Amino acid sequence: MLALGVTPSHLRAEVDAGRWLRAGRRSLAVRPPETRDRADWWLAVLECAPQAAGRDPRAALGGITALQAAGLEGVADGLIHVCAPKSSHPISTTAGVRLHETRRWRDDDVVRSGIPRTRPEVATVQAALWARSDREAALLLVVPVQQRLTSADAVSEVLDRVQRDKRRSLLRAVMLDVADGVRSLNELDFARMCRRRGLPEPERQVVVRRATGRAYLDVRWRRWGVVVEIDGIGHLRPDRWMDDSLRHNEIALTGDMVLRVPSLGLRLDPQRHLDLIERALRRAGWS
Repeated sequence: MLALGVTPSHLRAEVDAGRWLRAGRRSLAVRPPETRDRADWWLAVLECAPQAAGRDPRAALGGITALQAAGLEGVADGLIHVCAPKSSHPISTTAGVRLHETRRWRDDDVVRSGIPRTRPEVATVQAALWARSDREAALLLVVPVQQRLTSADAVSEVLDRVQRDKRRSLLRAVMLDVADGVRSLNELDFARMCRRRGLPEPERQVVVRRATGRAYLDVRWRRWGVVVEIDGIGHLRPDRWMDDSLRHNEIALTGDMVLRVPSLGLRLDPQRHLDLIERALRRAGWS
């Protein structure tokens, strides 16, 4: 306001007359806010101030909140996440706001049209780093890509900036699955899991003949008629899902039991998936 030539006495006069409303310690509203205005998001950013006078007051929505502002659906944690540069010592008195100081702040990472917010690929990495659990972190990497708010390549590029974080290795591995490229959790990794569990050694990349031609099975125990297909994130696409379903059914009709296991599931909770595989083998006669 002061930069626009509005004087402090003018501000007081408008507030005293009831034409402008105090929205916070540092914010005024020139009209009552409407629901679509997301006044809570605006206040979370505008009310974020540095502790010491003269410090940079830059702030923006980050993490899940920035993704919601970009259109993310179906994911929320009940908080408003705001990020600010490291060592700016931001403070906020707004209820429900979680402030994050980040050493990875870059001015060009912030979208300035509308409420200041970090770009979707930056917000995706932030959300994963700030998540309450590894499961939630993996979900928050996958969903923005699935909803096409950003791309796996863009997220991976931002993730490369992360040099020190306890989840760094996990998130990099998850992104390989999201990109469905060179699988970090492949059939060889799965075979090692089976050996540690005491399960029999499976055959890998088995060629079988189908009515429509040849097919490759990820893992098969021929003696017991058990097949495991390890699905990366790419298998959730509608075209892949339909093809996988047809192949699954054709294999089942030959008498084999087919178990589908998501690669993310093996990475985040391997024991539960290995429990099911062991049950299938024992039911088929292995002991």
